[in-house]
Amino acid sequence: MLEKSSFIQQLKNLVQEPEKHTYLLAVSGGADSMVLASLFQDFKNENKNTSFQFQIAHINYKLRGKDSDMDQKLVQYFCEKNHIKFNLYEVSEQDKKPENSIQLWARELRYRFFKEIQEKEKLEYLVTAHHLNDQLETFIINLSKAGGINGLSGIPSSDHYILRPFLDFSKKEIYQFAEQNNIEFREDVSNKKNDYLRNKIRNQIVPMLMETNDHFLENFRKSSSYLNQTKDFIRKQIQEIENRLSIFNPDCKILSKEKLDQESDFVKFEILKKYGFCRKEEISKIFKAENNSSFFSKEYRLIVNRNELIFMDKNVKPEIKEEIVLIDHFDFSQNQININFVDYMESIDGINKSFDWDFDAEKLQFPLCLRKQKEGDEFYPSGFSGKKKVSKFFRDEKLSILARQKIWIITDSNDSVLGIIPFRQDRRYAKNEKTEWSLKIFNEMNNEI
Repeated sequence: MLEKSSFIQQLKNLVQEPEKHTYLLAVSGGADSMVLASLFQDFKNENKNTSFQFQIAHINYKLRGKDSDMDQKLVQYFCEKNHIKFNLYEVSEQDKKPENSIQLWARELRYRFFKEIQEKEKLEYLVTAHHLNDQLETFIINLSKAGGINGLSGIPSSDHYILRPFLDFSKKEIYQFAEQNNIEFREDVSNKKNDYLRNKIRNQIVPMLMETNDHFLENFRKSSSYLNQTKDFIRKQIQEIENRLSIFNPDCKILSKEKLDQESDFVKFEILKKYGFCRKEEISKIFKAENNSSFFSKEYRLIVNRNELIFMDKNVKPEIKEEIVLIDHFDFSQNQININFVDYMESIDGINKSFDWDFDAEKLQFPLCLRKQKEGDEFYPSGFSGKKKVSKFFRDEKLSILARQKIWIITDSNDSVLGIIPFRQDRRYAKNEKTEWSLKIFNEMNNEI
């Protein structure tokens, strides 16, 4: 039953020490949101010497003429009477209303407005008055859409700083509380119309379900709790599987493609969905894709690298290090100069980092520099005839895009490629039997790096 004490307990279940936080309440003027505002006001009165504060946000969609204006006046009067900051958004002609999907348009508009107010006023939590009946309607909608356990578990009580403390209370309990405490509210008569799917479910299907069992809503409340517990258990199991399949890398997330492919379709879906890949056809393509194929979601780039799936933040460009001078001149008073490359080597899984190259110093144009690959780079790799583009050399070596970003290229002052570390040097500049002055570049630590 909804009472002040039961509401406060629900709030404490959602937020530790709720009196120490700040809130923005979404208030439409209906019974549920006006009861919510009233309970928050009571809580404020009981916690005057704390940092607790809240503001109210209201949107006048101008969809119901004078009724919309009366809703606004009711909420505004409540705020004025109780000295609460009132944030109003009035829909204007500039807010183009779509012919279809009015509900989706209204939802996007209000949550955008709420976010703006929260950021401007530095309010931690957005609080809405969704209740148990809303939860039941959402369950039925998601059931009709094959929403899976995430859909059937319904509206979360807390989600990304959005709090819904009424989800355990029925619409009937909220109306009873409003009547007992003389809380003024307004009925939205448009809710009686069956223009939208949710209204049809609310006005036609739910009443029929209620008639089948006097305890239907209470039983649904329990079932919803069980479903959420099941969802939490499955989420933990999925995370354990993902952790088991993860390959440590400080730069990005890498999963074993081979091992993930051995899991059930459900596990594949739940893991890849976290990275924005949730279409069945796309998931199938990922596991059939050729090496170095890329897939993009809203936030991630997925690279297929042989038996690995590499997830990189799509909005973060890879760090391209500036050109580094390796040696600015050669002292021809010495027959040989040695340079240990160990300080420049980066960790690249699966690549032997050992190399030992000798150059003919007279053939080199100093200074010699280190840089990453550029488009159009080509060289004459030792052990091969002819020249080869560096990009094709990388493909032939089956290097992932991630690995390519870590490979250093040695160049001279003309930007000619002298070698790709640690793979091959350019044979044109290699030491031979006629060489008098040589430059040795090597990696002393070999595989220990």
